[in-house]
Amino acid sequence: MTFESKQPASSSKLAVYWRLLRPHTLTASFIPVLIGTELAWKQTHRLHGLLLAAMLVASMLIQTATNLFNEYFDFVRGLDTAESVGIGGAITQEGMRPRTVLTLALGSLAVATLLGLYICAMSSWWLAAIGAVCMLVGFLYTGGPWPISATPFGEVFAGAFMGCGIILLACFIQQGSVDAHDALLSIPSALLIAAILTANNIRDRVKDAEHGRRTLAILLGHTGGVLFLALTMLAAPCWIAALVALHHLPARALIVFAAIIPTLRAALLFKRGGTPAEMMPAMAKVAQTNTLFGLLLLIGML
Repeated sequence: MTFESKQPASSSKLAVYWRLLRPHTLTASFIPVLIGTELAWKQTHRLHGLLLAAMLVASMLIQTATNLFNEYFDFVRGLDTAESVGIGGAITQEGMRPRTVLTLALGSLAVATLLGLYICAMSSWWLAAIGAVCMLVGFLYTGGPWPISATPFGEVFAGAFMGCGIILLACFIQQGSVDAHDALLSIPSALLIAAILTANNIRDRVKDAEHGRRTLAILLGHTGGVLFLALTMLAAPCWIAALVALHHLPARALIVFAAIIPTLRAALLFKRGGTPAEMMPAMAKVAQTNTLFGLLLLIGML
């Protein structure tokens, strides 16, 4: 595959780099950090500010690197073109060199590694192995000969690592341990992060199928994918309601049910179908649900 660079003008380079980082998606990494930190604070009433800052930045850098790998490998595999709709396009539409995108991804992982070493030194060196696995999964999600994103298991990996994994890691580095209560509270975040991936795959279902991908949305079809998406998003507040009923959370945590509003709107928009561009507002509603739910859960746990 050849690529002719059409480098952006100097005045717009910073804007291109900023969009390339996809900052509006980073709530999927920093909200779980805050949830895990709050869980630990409720147990210990102590807060290690530098560890929190290091965990926040490292988590966002790993997600950023994953986004950049996605940008790079989607271009290399021909999934992204100048006509593609989505949050990518730095290479195909903005004229950024593929090598630059790959270098930024590797640089993000390098800085995250340095922060991880500090976190390990202040907590446990066992976390080094966990951090290495997280970085490897971030690369293999779209990189390697068999990218996870092309299989029906993308939602499972994204939810497990970015939802459950980040919350439990953030909790552990603050209090030195995690328990079943912490694990149970990480499930809703895993569900909503998985929903973001499902929404993305519903939008790209036709194009992905043409390239031989076998995402969950492709296997379920449009109607089945939308139903799965709606059930996954509705399961998150219902899970919190169950934890309230079991006295794991105070009743005020039920405030998370306010996040159902963008959930229902997203499901209705996706149900209409249409072109990828016409489904973009539905994707935005899914991301809003994740952000709103996380913020409401933080408030409800206080």
